[in-house]
Amino acid sequence: MAKLSLRDVEVNKRRVLVRVDFNVPIQDGRVTDDTRIRASLETIRYLIANEARVIVCSHLGRPKKVDPALSLAPVAKRLGDLLDKPVSFAQDCVGSSAEAAAACLAPGDVLLLENLRFHPEEEKNDPAFAKSLASLGELYVNDAFGSAHRAHASTEGVTHYLQPSVAGFLMEGELVHLGGALDAPRRPFVAILGGAKISGKIDVIQNLLPKVDALFIGGAMMFTFARAKKMGTGRSLVEEDKIPVAESVLKEAARLKADMRLPVDVRISSGTDGADPGEVVGIAEIPSDKIGVDVGDETIRGWAPVLKQAGTILWNGPMGIFEVPAFRGGTMAIARIMADATAAGVVTIVGGGDSAAAIAAAGLADRVTHVSTGGGASLEFLEGKTLPGVAALTEKEA
Repeated sequence: MAKLSLRDVEVNKRRVLVRVDFNVPIQDGRVTDDTRIRASLETIRYLIANEARVIVCSHLGRPKKVDPALSLAPVAKRLGDLLDKPVSFAQDCVGSSAEAAAACLAPGDVLLLENLRFHPEEEKNDPAFAKSLASLGELYVNDAFGSAHRAHASTEGVTHYLQPSVAGFLMEGELVHLGGALDAPRRPFVAILGGAKISGKIDVIQNLLPKVDALFIGGAMMFTFARAKKMGTGRSLVEEDKIPVAESVLKEAARLKADMRLPVDVRISSGTDGADPGEVVGIAEIPSDKIGVDVGDETIRGWAPVLKQAGTILWNGPMGIFEVPAFRGGTMAIARIMADATAAGVVTIVGGGDSAAAIAAAGLADRVTHVSTGGGASLEFLEGKTLPGVAALTEKEA
């Protein structure tokens, strides 16, 4: 990894400002899903074990001013429970109360600051706000990959005033696995892309086409490609204005001699709510009054041998309307193939967002090599874009 990691710096007795992504659901003053908190425990526990003075900061929701309903106080309680030690809480993230709370920390203590977004200066990347936040620490750790695609004060601005700025273990894992897949994958390298709209994945497709050995397309965006191939799609979701884009992608795939595959069959239904479980037909045989809701069994059977022989598999986006039980068959089949491939030694990467939710729903998240914690961030990374929160970290010396 080209950026400094937490292991590359001395943290003992130092005040360490750690940006995490604790944007978690809270109901009746309690955290209802602590997945994102658990994701940064390795970093925080390492700092505690090495007697750092740990100052944790995060956003929660999208407030533009102080909103008690979006206070991080319940998160401090849950973090303390998970760490099995008290976590103190600052009533603000900058200013005298935060400074006093940080100054009181002993080695191994943990402090959680109040919601960064209670200050509009956070999202504006205001230099004065960033400098005030940076003044709380002696070095900076970014462990919030899910926010790395935003140039905010706590992800980019703070690095101008606090050096070194290093990657936490969660951030490091994302860069190693996603970066490794794009730059030096174990081959054959196969990508599976799903989701509703080609507009949300076109940059990913174009970035991956020259890099992969095979590219499989599922999700509703397959219907825009089907229309580009002059097929009827019934009432399936099609981005009419993106059909020319799909045509150009298909031409580019042909020029590159890329193994780019659309489903050969699809599940169709009269609606998207699951009341009609529907039937499976060839992708070119969708009746005018039906909607495509999932990939079919024959598609999965055709893809499976290629996936089982892969060196690296990258999956981003569900194959159908997976949140509806009747239409999750294709997505769950891909999840099972990913798990089996991992057991056979394949490097398997799930690219965040809905695909991460899908593999968690399948109970297989711990049976793949890596599940990205970043939705928008992982998508932009796969598009080949530079993430401001990553670019701002200190480079390793050659």
